[in-house]
Order: sequence, then structure tokens, then C-alpha cells
Amino acid sequence: MAIEAQTDRRRLRGQRTRQAILLHAARVGSAEGLEAVSLQRLASDLGISKSGLFAHFGSKEELHLATIEAAALIFVEEVLRPALTEPRGVRRVWGLCTAWMSYLERGVFPGGCFFWAVAEEFDSRRQGPVRDSILEKKAFWSYSLQRAVREAQQAGEIDPEVDAEQLAWELDSLLGGANSSFKSGEGAMALERGRRAIRERLSRAATGKAKPLD
Repeated sequence: MAIEAQTDRRRLRGQRTRQAILLHAARVGSAEGLEAVSLQRLASDLGISKSGLFAHFGSKEELHLATIEAAALIFVEEVLRPALTEPRGVRRVWGLCTAWMSYLERGVFPGGCFFWAVAEEFDSRRQGPVRDSILEKKAFWSYSLQRAVREAQQAGEIDPEVDAEQLAWELDSLLGGANSSFKSGEGAMALERGRRAIRERLSRAATGKAKPLD
């Protein structure tokens, strides 16, 4: 029993260490790009031996893939989960957008949205598992917006003639623009402009059944 307890404590410490490494890696990746996330860089930043890091990640690619997964879990907790507390309808669509901008405003990642940052870095010239994982996560966000719009249409709060995919694309583009302006120094003003533009776009798409947005 004592050996099992010791093994469990060692495993728990290992999990906590891995989580701390990946959180730091995601923060570095958002601000400086995933290419800046290396075993050597993390060892230096965190005061961990490089051999110790190899115990968690066998290669740079494995580290990058784990970093992307960790950033995705943070995104779910910071953006998706809070928005899903809103009832299906326009307010859930609005909730997804405002939670996304709150995630920027609170500096969850110092470089703005992690996925916008790394997607620009891993463009069409950079093939492989890392790029595939990034695109998969971005596609899931796009799907989440589209689904929320369609649910709002089913609830009678968005005009059924509206192209749900197009509206979701427009909302995501406005969020991306707010992210770029926020990072370039406009700060809170960029987010306020983003909120205003998204509110106006949703208001144009909404039916009389939808309640006014805050």
C-alpha cells in the first residue's frame, strides 16, 4: 500500500509538472509562435533539465501537439463552456462571441488568441500533424458558431433565410479583426468595436422573437 501511495504521488507530481510545462508553452506560443517553443527554451524558462523534459515529450513535434491540445482545453473552459450556459438562440451566439473577446481581454494568452496566432504561423506551406491539429481546432470553433446560428434559427430567433455558414464566417472574421487590432495596441477600444460590429450584425439577422442584446 505504501508503495502504491508513493507511486500515485509521483504520478500526480508528474501530471502537475506536465500541465505547468504546457501552460507555459501555450503562453510562449501565442506570443512568439510555436517555433519558439522548444525543449531547450522551456528548460531554461522553467528551470527544468532538458532530460527531464524529454521524460514528458520525446520530440519537438510531440511537444507542439501537446501544447495545441492544452491550449484547446483552455479555450473550451474559457470560451465554449461559459457560452453554453446561455439558452439556444441569439443570446448563445452572442455569448460565444463575447466570451471569446473576454478571453482576449483577460489575457488568458499574452499573444491574443492562441489559435489565430499559430494558424498564421503554420500556413499552407507548412504541412504535417501540427498544422493539421491547428486547423482541426479552428474548424471546431467555426462549427460551434455555425451550430449556434442554426439552433437560433430553429428557435425562431434568427431569420431562416440567413445563410448560417456565411453568418458564422462573418462573426469569426470580426473576432479575428478585433484580435489583430487588440494585439496591435488598440486594446479595449478594439474589443468595444468588435462587440459593436457583432451586435449590429446579429441584430440585422435576428427576428422579432429575439430579445435585444446587451
